[in-house]
This record gives sequence, C-alpha cells and structure tokens, in this order.
Amino acid sequence: MSKHSSKDSSAKHSAKSNVRTRFAPSPTGYLHIGGVRTALYAWLYAKKHQGQFILRIEDTDVERSTPEAVEIILASLQWLALDYDEGPFYQSQRLSRYREVLDELLITGKAYRCYCSKERLERLRTEQLARQIKPRYDGYCRERNITSAHQPYVVRFRNPLQGQVIVTDQVHGDVIFQNEALDDLILARSNGSPTYNFTVVVDDWDMKITHVIRGDDHLNNTPRQINLLLALGADLPVYAHVPMILGLDGKKLSKRQGAANVLQYREAGYLPDALLNYLVRLGWSHGDQEIFSRQQMIEYFDIRHLNKAPAAINNDKLLWLNQHYLKTDDPQHIALLLAKEMEDLGIHTHSPTSPDLSEIVILQRQRVKTLREMAEKSRFFYESVLCDRQEIPQDILPALNALQVNLSQLHHWTDDALHNLLLETAAKFSVPLGKLIQPFRSIITGSNASPPMNTTLRLLGKNEVLKRMHQHLL
Repeated sequence: MSKHSSKDSSAKHSAKSNVRTRFAPSPTGYLHIGGVRTALYAWLYAKKHQGQFILRIEDTDVERSTPEAVEIILASLQWLALDYDEGPFYQSQRLSRYREVLDELLITGKAYRCYCSKERLERLRTEQLARQIKPRYDGYCRERNITSAHQPYVVRFRNPLQGQVIVTDQVHGDVIFQNEALDDLILARSNGSPTYNFTVVVDDWDMKITHVIRGDDHLNNTPRQINLLLALGADLPVYAHVPMILGLDGKKLSKRQGAANVLQYREAGYLPDALLNYLVRLGWSHGDQEIFSRQQMIEYFDIRHLNKAPAAINNDKLLWLNQHYLKTDDPQHIALLLAKEMEDLGIHTHSPTSPDLSEIVILQRQRVKTLREMAEKSRFFYESVLCDRQEIPQDILPALNALQVNLSQLHHWTDDALHNLLLETAAKFSVPLGKLIQPFRSIITGSNASPPMNTTLRLLGKNEVLKRMHQHLL
C-alpha cells in the first residue's frame, strides 16, 4: 500500500529554504477577525525566522469578488501594520499560468476530461445517499479517454485509488486520509475557470511557500492538495490548521460578535496593537503572559504551541487590553490616532489656541476604554458648549460671578493656582467645593462629568474659560 506523508517532504523543504508564509484571503466579503488572526500568525512566523510574508488575493470567483473587499483587506493590513514582503498577487492575473499547468497534467495523464452531465452526477449522488454511501465521483470518465469538440467537460485530477495521505499538522498532529475516500478533484470547470484547490496548489508551488497556516476548515482540502503537489513534483509545505474562533455562545461567530468587517474595530476606537495582542492569545499562549509587545510576539511565537481547541471571543478582555494600551503607549502616538478619531467625528483640533492632543491623551486615558470614547468625551475642549442656565442653582450664582472675576485677574494659569483659587472661592462663600464645581463644570464642559477642573481650565486657556463663563453668567 502506498503512503504519502507531508512530514519528510516538508521537513526537507523547510530545511533547505527560507521560511515563506502567505495570507490568501478571498475578496468575496468582509475581512473579519478570524482572517486577521490567520494573517497575524503567518506574519509572526515569517518575522520570527527572518522569512517572507506574502499577500495573495484569491479572486477567481468573479461573480462574488469585489474591488471594495480588496480595499478592505489592504486597508486592514495597513491599519494593523502587518506589512507584507511580496504582493499583493491576484489570482485573476495568473489564469494563463493555471492553464499551462492544467495542460501539462492532461498531457502527462495526471488529469483527464470528464464529460458527465449534471443530470448523471445528480442521479449518482441520489443513489449513493440512498445506499448510505458518502457521495463522491465514481470515476466514470477516468479511463475512457473521451474527447469531444462539442460537448462541455470539466478537468479532473487523477487521484490515487489506493494508499493513504498522512497530513503531519503542527496543530493536530498526524491526520490520516484514505485515498479511496477522496474522489477525483475538479481542477477546471466547464467554462475553463480553475477551482480553488487547484489555484492554491499552483500558487503555493510557484511562490515557494514553506509554511501554510490557515483555518482548520481547510484541513479536509489538504490531502487532495498534497496529492496534487506530489503529482507536480513539488515539495510539500509544513501545515498548521488553526481552530476557529467561536462566539460567546460556542457557535460560529456572528457579525455582532466579530465576523463583520475588521475595520469596524478601528471605527469603534480600538488600537491596532490592542487588537493584535488580543487575537494572538485566541489560540496561543506563552505561559501566563497576557500583554505582549510586537517584538515579544515575534520572539515567542511558535506554531507548535497553537491550541487544538477553538477559542471563544471575549469583548471584555479586548476592552481591558485596549485601555491598557491607551494608558501605557506613548501619548504622542495615541494623539496621532486620536486626531483621526476626532476628524471622523467632525471635531476640528487645529486651532492655534486648542489644547495639544497629547495632553488630552494624558488627561483622559485613565477614564476611557476606547479612542472613540476619548474623542467624544474631549469634544468640549474644541467646541463651545451650552448648558441650561436655569439648572444653575441661584444660591451659587454669587460664588460663580466672583469666580469669574477672580479668574480674569489670575496671572499664573497653572494647575496649582487654579486649584487654590477654586478652594478659596468656595471657602469665601461658605459652600462645599463640590457644590461650587458641579455647576461650574456644566458651564465649562457642558457635562456633569469631566477630568479634574483645574487641569481642564489650564488646557482650555484663560480666554476660552472666561468666554464660556460670560455666555452663561452675563
């Protein structure tokens, strides 16, 4: 009995070749976090081994592939700074190459033309189901050598009839497939378009991919692809099939739980490093460590340490990580991201008298969990606000009017001086500091909650503070 294993060939391949991984999304829908995690693992492994990370766009499904989906893929990788060394390569631009390999397989007898009609195949399927047999092509045209110039046909791979394929997977270990259970794979449809399993094999072969890291929903495709690679005389890559990410309910991710466009995380105010740190831990671990810099991810990552069991999404964990990065990252770096968030909300931050965004970051980052929340809660620094004058307690008006005069006469506009002035005014009018500050906060920020008032006043500046007080107190 013949036996084909991915172990020896892949070890030989990786030993003599530079590590080359690939991310090969299909632009038929949004790129979601499961796809991003796959890209991250492939990127990390290539970086760890000083190899190449290749981007390939599998767009041969003409009816479902869209330019918009391609743009989302490219924008997502750019936002996350998952830089690729080669590509993007588009399968739609490689059709002549697929035709060339297909012709070679036909000439050498490793593939054949199948003229079976849809009606025959449907009857075959119905009969097999009735006999409780797994539906598969019965090889009707395999040895007939039929050639017809007028009858449509598909091209099928002549899969071995005996023996087994052992997929030596870095996650699942040895997975054995019997060749007799694998039917003759369709390589090209009746309209001549190549199929997924065929294009993937040709691409991985041509691009000298040494490590294929992908979702475990592709594991059943792997023995067919191995047989095809062997037929082409190609070295086999190392395979690592990563378990799926599940929702909190243990089921396949819904759009609400993370299967939607990954750029929605950017729009919601998440930091790219926080999202990557979160995703790397959905299926991989390094001891009990939770926080990883990019360099640590690269240094510690090993595909042999990927978990077999699916991971469940946890939005609370992602929020916690996001807040950690807001608190600890360089404020100047966060400020650049906050500027984009402000711009998206229509908040203009470029006035010469406006507070520096890095100072806003330092002031707000202990109080918020996302960039969006930071932007929304900082709007009052850049836009005039109004509060209902009727909500200002009448018995506090004398203290507020005195505070307005005192602020106008304050020469040192510092945190300490402003804090002392608030204390002195409250004491002079015999009111609790909180009773004075609450309506004052509403006048200045338009809200019942804000960062400490002395720092808020300093960042707004004397002229802006007095202008807002004048609008409300007259």
